[in-house]
Amino acid sequence: MGDDLPRVTITYCTQCRWLLRAAWYAQELLTTFHRELGEVALRPATGGVFTVHVGDELLWDRAGGRGFPEVTTLKQLVRDRVAPGRPLGHSDARATGDVADAPAGPTA
Repeated sequence: MGDDLPRVTITYCTQCRWLLRAAWYAQELLTTFHRELGEVALRPATGGVFTVHVGDELLWDRAGGRGFPEVTTLKQLVRDRVAPGRPLGHSDARATGDVADAPAGPTA
């Protein structure tokens, strides 16, 4: 298992101390897509770089004012490449506004 599954590469800036952020994203992706991903690689770089690739496809680049992705956004981008149509539960609900639109519960 793993040889024929997609690889996610998170390239992060060591000068900016973004290792923990990159590792957190990796943990979130591996937890969510443990059957769909072959590996998540952390690749150190410099110069403020923070990118996420699935294979050769760039999914996210912090450059250009995009900043860091919300984890729900990143999961959706990865899901769309490795498991299209797979529901993400709360991550999908938050992104579509379903959670905010739902009633808060009983009011007494």
